[in-house]
Amino acid sequence: MGVPKRRVSRTRKRERRSHHALSVPQLDECSHCHQPKRPHHACPNCGWYGGREAVKVSARKPNEQEA
Repeated sequence: MGVPKRRVSRTRKRERRSHHALSVPQLDECSHCHQPKRPHHACPNCGWYGGREAVKVSARKPNEQEA
């Protein structure tokens, strides 16, 4: 079983983990309803993608509470 011969320094450990940071997702404007949406995804608000309705979006009731 492999065992490290030397302790990993703080710098080397942090260099390795430098790519693990979270980033804010980019948003585009929906061409149909002009709401923000993820690029290359169907709009969560209206369900349109690529100039056509790709997903049926059901309307929420006003008194419906989210879990």
